[in-house]
Amino acid sequence: MENAGGGDDIRVQLTRSIGIVRATAMVVGIIVGASIFVQPSEITRRVPDERGILLVWLIAGVLTLFGALVCAELSSAFPRSGGMYVFLKEAWSPAAGFLWGWAMFWSMHSGIVAAVAVVVGRFAGGNVTATAIASIVLLSAINYFGVKHGSALQTVFTIAKLAAIAVLLVALWGGGASPPRGGEGASAPLRTKDFILAIAAGLFAYGGWHMVTYAAEETRAPERTIPRALMIGVAIVTATYIALNAASMGAPMIEVAAKTLGPRWAAALNALVVVSAFGALAGIVLAGPRVYYAMAQDGLLFRWAGAVHPRFRTPHRAIVLQAVWSSVLVVTGTYRSLFTRVVYTEWIFFAAMAAGIFVLRRRADYAPRVRVYAFVPLLFIAASIVIVVNQIASEPVESAIGLLIVIAGLPVYWFWSRHAH
Repeated sequence: MENAGGGDDIRVQLTRSIGIVRATAMVVGIIVGASIFVQPSEITRRVPDERGILLVWLIAGVLTLFGALVCAELSSAFPRSGGMYVFLKEAWSPAAGFLWGWAMFWSMHSGIVAAVAVVVGRFAGGNVTATAIASIVLLSAINYFGVKHGSALQTVFTIAKLAAIAVLLVALWGGGASPPRGGEGASAPLRTKDFILAIAAGLFAYGGWHMVTYAAEETRAPERTIPRALMIGVAIVTATYIALNAASMGAPMIEVAAKTLGPRWAAALNALVVVSAFGALAGIVLAGPRVYYAMAQDGLLFRWAGAVHPRFRTPHRAIVLQAVWSSVLVVTGTYRSLFTRVVYTEWIFFAAMAAGIFVLRRRADYAPRVRVYAFVPLLFIAASIVIVVNQIASEPVESAIGLLIVIAGLPVYWFWSRHAH
């Protein structure tokens, strides 16, 4: 392979520094961000019954587990950097993988980085834009100097947020006061349509579970570690979400803490939101560049983006690329429109990923260490289709624009695949 220039060689290998604890922390830390604490739940607005609310969170958790099981089988068969990119490329075509990476860089993943960084800026105080960009740059720099440092930091923040959540739950349940009721129309009858829409909203709150697969080549025994981390991590998140919603019944957690425990606890929860968002951002910043690195290795991105730093053993140029573009999105504020228009298309790719299992199982060389029952990907495909159809029906114009943004990557792929070699 050709030299990437500047003394960096794309033949330099990544280093395996992520074990089961850090991989599990990555799953939990990325999923549990800020929204679970600060936003009135769409679930509570649509489901009037308290037991129904908890049932929605449980079902969403089970469906997320199904998606994680799909990823577990695929990652055990293809333990390579890139995760979803690799799965789509192997099951369908390089074009499918390219479109995923295209949407990730320009909108989906970079938009998430920008959005979460802005949340950190808002709750940390001071200049929101400056704090958001500083968070992106700081975490990117840490990951630049070694995945060991980046995953260690992310693990520390994940443990800290889980410990703080445990303390908060003990305080809320020990206080004996009833939390304020979130949502409207508590006496209204539950409709099947609203229940399904509530589950779809819950699935969005579980987003990011698949990102641990991006760093497979930096994970020790990834064919075993990643499936275990996915199972354990999703179970922890589901239990955490059910516990938090049992304590708040869908009301914003800061409001619950203020009314039930007093203003000091509300201030402490504000700090928890910062820690939680920053911890999620650490994992998201770590994950994304591994996809761009894998694309460059396959010749579907600038070759120099696939370089591995000879000393730090990280995809340092891909890390810089992500940091620069995410910071641009923060400054311009365009991440809002890009992200909201394109995020639903993620579920089209999820459905394709799950369907890919049936395609791959026909191949003689497909030998996963983990194999799931057929009903698991089938139910996950159905859930993904429901989310996509609901989004298109709710916002047809915005959905069409988002889909066009993704499809715009096709001519780029055709040009690149013909002229990049």
